[in-house]
Amino acid sequence: MQETVQETMQDSIAFDAADSVGIVTPQRYHFDEPLTLRSGKTLSAYDLMVETYGELNDNRSNAVLICHALSGDHHAAGFHSNEDRKPGWWDSAIGPGKAIDTNKFFVVALNNLGGCAGSTGPTSIDPDSGKPYGPDFPVVTVRDWVKSQHRLMLKLGIDKWAAVVGGSLGGMQVQRWAISYPDCLANAVCIASAPKLSAQNIAFNEVARYSITSDPNFHAGRYLEHGTYPKQGLMLARMVGHITYLSDSAMRAKFGNAGSQLENTTRGNLGRDLRSGNLSFGLNVDFEVESYLHYQGERFSANFDANSYLLMTKALDYFDPSVDYGGDLAKAFEGGDCKFFLVSFSTDWRFPPERSRELVETLLKAGREVTYLEVEADQGHDAFLMPIPRYINALRGFLNHAFEEITRDAS
Repeated sequence: MQETVQETMQDSIAFDAADSVGIVTPQRYHFDEPLTLRSGKTLSAYDLMVETYGELNDNRSNAVLICHALSGDHHAAGFHSNEDRKPGWWDSAIGPGKAIDTNKFFVVALNNLGGCAGSTGPTSIDPDSGKPYGPDFPVVTVRDWVKSQHRLMLKLGIDKWAAVVGGSLGGMQVQRWAISYPDCLANAVCIASAPKLSAQNIAFNEVARYSITSDPNFHAGRYLEHGTYPKQGLMLARMVGHITYLSDSAMRAKFGNAGSQLENTTRGNLGRDLRSGNLSFGLNVDFEVESYLHYQGERFSANFDANSYLLMTKALDYFDPSVDYGGDLAKAFEGGDCKFFLVSFSTDWRFPPERSRELVETLLKAGREVTYLEVEADQGHDAFLMPIPRYINALRGFLNHAFEEITRDAS
C-alpha cells in the first residue's frame, strides 16, 4: 500500500547530520540480459535506479535490501542536496545508529521495474517505437521484481543478503525472496503485509484504477503523447487510498483538535474540524479532512505516473505464491534456512494483524524460525513508516542480532 503520513511529516524535518546518511546520489544500473516476465513477455534491456547507504564489508556479508511499497522508490534515506528538506521515505529507520544501522550495514534501496523514478517503466522510451512505453509496458509481478533484484545483487557482487526488509507490498517481495532465492538471504523482515490480498483490498485497488482509466485525459494510457495526464483520476485514486491507510483514531487526532463544543462534549472529538469555523451550506470544502485529501491528491497526481500506479496495484492483486504449490503456501517456504521477523499493527485494517498471524502459522508449518510482534498503534497501515518506539526497538534488536551473527561467522 502507499505510505501517506510520512509525506507530510517530511516537509518539516530538518537535516540532522548526526543520524542522517547525508547527501546521497542515485545510481542507474543497466541490464542487457533479457528479462522474461511471469506474463510471458520479455524486456530486452532495462535500468534500475538505486541508492546505497553505508559501506560493504570486506567479505560482502553485511548487505541489506530495502523493498519499497506501492508508490515508493529508491530514495529511502538521506537527502539529494544541501537545500533538500525532504528526506527519503524511510529516513526514520535508516541511518547511523538507527534501526537499520548504516554504521553496520550496507543498505541497498531501488525503484522497481514499472516505477516512475528512474527505473524502466511506462514513462521510459520503448526502443521499438521511439515513444514512451505508456500502456504497452508489460504487467510486472512481485516475482519479476525479485528476479530483477537478484540480478542487481549479483551485479553488486553480493552472494547473500544479511536481510531483506520491506513493508506492505515490500513485505510481499520479502516473502518472494524467501521462496525464489531461499539461499540468498539470512533474514526476512516482513512488516504490515500479507500472503495475498483480501477481496476487499482488490476492490479498493479496482476503484482506484477505474478512477484513472475513466478520466477523459487518460487517452487509453497514451496521455503523454497528448501532452496531458489524468489528474482528476489520480487525485481520486490517491484520496481513496489515503483514507484506507489511516485509522479512525489517526483521523481524529489529525483533524479533531477543534470541532463544535456540543460535539466535543456529547460525542467526543470525531475529527470534524471546519476549515473556516462555519458551514458553507453548499458543495464547498468545509472540513479540514476534505482539504487535506485534496492536497494529498494534488501532490500525488503531480509526481506519480498513472500507468505506473495501475501496474503497481495489479502487482498487489496478483501476488499469491501458493498458486505454484497446489494452494499450500507452507510448501513454498520449505526451502532455505533464513529467519523471519514479522510485524503487524493493531489499527491496520488494510493488512490487519490476523493476516500476519496467518503467515506466522504458515511459516511454522513449514518448519521456519519466526519472531512475531504485534504493535498497538493508532496510525493504521501507515504505522510501519512511523518511529514507534516498540516497533523500532524490536526491528533494531532483530537486525543487531543478525549483525552479531555476521560478525561471529566472519571471525
